[in-house]
Amino acid sequence: MNIAVLLSGGVDSSVVVHLLCEQGYRPSLFYIKIGMDGAEFMDCSAEEDWEMASAVARRYGLPLEMIDLQEEYWEQVAAYAIDKIRSGRTPNPDVMCNRFIKFGCFEQKVGKEFDFTATGHYATTVNKDGKIWLGTAVDPVKDQTDFLAQIDYLQVSKLMFPLGGLMKQEVRDIARTAGLPTARRRDSQGICFLGKINYNDFVRRFLGEREGDIVEWETGRKLGTHRGYWFHTIGQRKGLGLSGGPWFVVRKDVEANVLYVSRGYDTQWQYGREFKMHDFHFITGNPWRKGEEVDVTFKIRHTPEFMQGRLIPEGETYRIISADNLQGIAPGQFGVVYDEASRICIGSGEICV
Repeated sequence: MNIAVLLSGGVDSSVVVHLLCEQGYRPSLFYIKIGMDGAEFMDCSAEEDWEMASAVARRYGLPLEMIDLQEEYWEQVAAYAIDKIRSGRTPNPDVMCNRFIKFGCFEQKVGKEFDFTATGHYATTVNKDGKIWLGTAVDPVKDQTDFLAQIDYLQVSKLMFPLGGLMKQEVRDIARTAGLPTARRRDSQGICFLGKINYNDFVRRFLGEREGDIVEWETGRKLGTHRGYWFHTIGQRKGLGLSGGPWFVVRKDVEANVLYVSRGYDTQWQYGREFKMHDFHFITGNPWRKGEEVDVTFKIRHTPEFMQGRLIPEGETYRIISADNLQGIAPGQFGVVYDEASRICIGSGEICV
């Protein structure tokens, strides 16, 4: 079997290489370069990542190739993120990176030559009714199916997730026992292309600053100022610079550049029970009868918990009614839908107002 491995320089993808070699495979290793060369606003860890990936490749005597997808990344992912932020919505670049870059452009350029592409994502694939479905990982804290919820059937049917049945601590233990150079490397945090750079610095580079009012939603009282609605997201608590809180962002007026906030951990404006999704994308297919209302589990952000709710088709859109209050429903983010048992990720749609 001919396997390509996407090697990031982190512990997870390194353990994937180790596990495949232990099973007798000799995979080809690929490092995807997406950080822009010479961009003064970038502080990417790409150099260190490449060094670590090279060390792993040498350790197992495997070929490693760097695939330069900078241009495609900035056209398809970074531009998408900036556009969503400018329109007052909250983007999810990691979702688009997986769909268009790691399993899109890479597949078109390189992956098509291989039977499978293996990655260090915490997910599984499930063979059901003769089709391949995206399944959740054993480790609920590390499960990354919400970041994979925009991939398509061709992509999921060619993917291998060797870590899907392992807990993160087990992966660390394997790396230490095997003496991998990445064994003690910290997990990467934040958006895939930013490296160590501050998110606000990145946004400022493209959208600048524009002072606007922070207004209490219930009273209309001005509480302070901000430097641009694009630095803030619905449900945000930190970074508002207001005393007497906690204060939460509950609304944004993009035209007027006004942030509306509400005080208290249990303010009713912070919560909602339902939301709509447009452009809903089924990964493998729609497992339900057309037009049928169904019980599902779902996520609206990256958390270990699955929420329970009901999925209701409404013409071109889908509505989810949650069994519990939802904090910080942010338009632009993805609503990710799972089966009732939270075993299979069915698909996702962009949350709209």
